[in-house]
Amino acid sequence: MKLTIKTDTDIKYIQFWNSFFNLTTREIEVLAVFLSVNRETKDKNLCSYDNKVKVAEILKLDDKNKLNNYIKRFKDKGAINLKYNNYVPHRLFSTKQDITVKVVRTYR
Repeated sequence: MKLTIKTDTDIKYIQFWNSFFNLTTREIEVLAVFLSVNRETKDKNLCSYDNKVKVAEILKLDDKNKLNNYIKRFKDKGAINLKYNNYVPHRLFSTKQDITVKVVRTYR
């Protein structure tokens, strides 16, 4: 039997995988905005200057540099990785799709 979990928002998708990263609720929100913005801009660097400006605007932050603290935490927790001088999302976050889990029955 298969169970499909609808992950219709970035937040739900990140929450599903969060046991691997231990992100706070606010970190999940910020990462979700980064992923959403990056899907639109298609920038090779998730945390590029342009992406940070857009994320700060969406989150209504007065200074985009406040996002640097989140970026460091994402990197420390493994939610993003630095590859060839570009920040990229962990491979679990590289595509947002519904999650299908195979359910196996065990008998006693």
